[in-house]
Amino acid sequence: MSIRISAQLSIPDNEIAINAVRSQGAGGQNVNKVSSAIHLRFDIHASSLPESCKRRLLSLRDQRVSKDGVIVIKAQQYRTREKNLDAAISRLQEMIRQATASVKKRTATKPTRSSQRKRLDRKNRHGRTKALRGKVYD
Repeated sequence: MSIRISAQLSIPDNEIAINAVRSQGAGGQNVNKVSSAIHLRFDIHASSLPESCKRRLLSLRDQRVSKDGVIVIKAQQYRTREKNLDAAISRLQEMIRQATASVKKRTATKPTRSSQRKRLDRKNRHGRTKALRGKVYD
């Protein structure tokens, strides 16, 4: 079984470590007995992802990526372990999808001559308005 990221990319289950832990916060009598929160760990360096994707994931300025190159996702939004597991896996999928998306190169453009003229006219008009606000001398 594997987790599908896109049509060409999937992650084998053995690359993902999943631990059930106790949830934080309020939860009534059940909170101290049931381990419903999920800790998902994914080692970027040891994964079978393409090198370009690994580089992008490691360069993300995301608090979920540790200095060792391990993605740690904690899911505790839901009351059941299964829903939290699905939530954690979907967050990992989304994170990797964003890393695999290629960034479109920006093409440099120039402002049109009329837009430059309009901008300078606006600046001139605004400057004259401000000059009228000065002190009046007799």
